[in-house]
Amino acid sequence: MPDKLSPEQRHRNMAAIRSKNTRPEMAVRRFLHAHGYRYRLHVKSVPTTPDIVLRRLHTVILVNGCFWHGHKLALPEGIEVKSENVKELSADEILAFENSECCKIPHTNREFWLTKILRNRERDERDRKELTRLGWNVIQIWECELKPAVREATLKSLAFTLNSIYLDNLQVKRYDFSASATTMVADDSGVE
Repeated sequence: MPDKLSPEQRHRNMAAIRSKNTRPEMAVRRFLHAHGYRYRLHVKSVPTTPDIVLRRLHTVILVNGCFWHGHKLALPEGIEVKSENVKELSADEILAFENSECCKIPHTNREFWLTKILRNRERDERDRKELTRLGWNVIQIWECELKPAVREATLKSLAFTLNSIYLDNLQVKRYDFSASATTMVADDSGVE
């Protein structure tokens, strides 16, 4: 199916898509601020520069666009696909990638888009693992979860998750003091 836009128009449209301050990100930020959460944006000192950082909760929130990050993209069965081996796939195998309701891969230049989206997914997975390894709580919110029909439920779920993290951080840490290793401050030994 040919593209309805000229290459120049398509280029302008794609170049106008922002990576920061997107509508879904702004919806999450407004909700967080209205509910008393204070955060920092795009903190470069945190690995992977996440969208929203809540330092007090040691939590990062990633607000991902469904298209750019391949949300619910159905990978063909029986094919191990990585971004670097998309060029090795046949035309039929490339067409076997099924669109989801929120991630539709363009038919024009499909190999390019598959490589880009798969590379983004691989990077996202690597970034989440790195943040988790460093002790950060990672919350991922998808663009389709912020559509008006489901936005309220998603944001309530976010508030519940953040409250759970807060309570986990407050949890009393119990220490095991064995009698042999303990020395008392007011110990009578050594007093004459």
